[in-house]
Amino acid sequence: MRRLVASGQVTFLPTSDHHCADGTQLVTSRVSGRTCSIDVRRRVVDATYSAPTIPATTAAPFTVADDVPVIPVGELARLSEAPGHFVIAGAGKTATDAIVWLLGHDVDPDRIMWVRPREPWMLNRSVVQPDPLVALRLATDMMTAAAQAASSDDLFARLEDAGVMLRIDQGVIPTMAKAPTLAEWELDLLRTIERVVRLGHIRAVTAHEIVLERGSVNLPPDSVVVHCAASGLRYPPLVPIFGTDRIRLQPIRAGFPCFNAALAGYVAATRDDDRERNRLCPPNRLSDNPRDWIHMQSRGSVASRTFTAETDIAASADRCALNPSRIDPSVRDTPEIRAALALLAECSPAGLDRLARLGGGSA
Repeated sequence: MRRLVASGQVTFLPTSDHHCADGTQLVTSRVSGRTCSIDVRRRVVDATYSAPTIPATTAAPFTVADDVPVIPVGELARLSEAPGHFVIAGAGKTATDAIVWLLGHDVDPDRIMWVRPREPWMLNRSVVQPDPLVALRLATDMMTAAAQAASSDDLFARLEDAGVMLRIDQGVIPTMAKAPTLAEWELDLLRTIERVVRLGHIRAVTAHEIVLERGSVNLPPDSVVVHCAASGLRYPPLVPIFGTDRIRLQPIRAGFPCFNAALAGYVAATRDDDRERNRLCPPNRLSDNPRDWIHMQSRGSVASRTFTAETDIAASADRCALNPSRIDPSVRDTPEIRAALALLAECSPAGLDRLARLGGGSA
């Protein structure tokens, strides 16, 4: 940001709120209270349309008795005294990070209670790396598994066998598939937590118990409840990225939102017609459950084939450091890359067709 500001082409207005009044774009500083207007020469780029909700700015989605300490996850690092027990509320990436952090700070697993409303599928971090062979292998494993899958659960089981997907409890079929990345060493740590509560979402926390959708459990004495239960990903309706009034950033290819934003920026700069821009950058959905994830992958794969069919966009994507699957021209013609590309091309038609069917129809 310092480099961008120093260029004279960017003005950075942190700690501010944006709003619109009578068609004028306004920014008000939360520190000084001053408001300035923004001259929009073309369109506002709205990066908030799919912005996530996080515990730091979102209240816990359950009622809490006055005498029960509840903190957003970020406050763990600022505790003044060590509580006797930690109750982790949430089943997603934030919760797993909190537990790994606690265990890394010498908290005994028996002092942690994990309220896990749903079981999550997670991507093995070792297969999501900025290396073309790793990326091509991931895509090939996904298409091969999809082509052979009889159902969405079967697809995820096949991806697990291929080392792509991870789950904490192999005796439970996950129903959540936001699919964050997780390292296998982190998975080993998570499996040391034995006090797992699977009674749905928390409804209320009293001085002595945790009331959930399907029952209640005792609240351990001297507990702090760690709020990791913000919804995270949001699921607004899909709208054209290039609208008449503004550019609303949304996923295009599955995952890696920064690359998707860079892709939209390149297309905005090199194409003059919004219909063409929207053809090359169709909006995609984020996933909550296995079927959503499959649909996201299906739609994203079709989008990727569309924009990489444009020579200049494909070249730009391969130069973009935000693209983990980029293939540098210097290695594209190596025997290893050529073989990996050929294998992916061979399995993709059947895989894409099956992904579309498993995801609920055409992408």
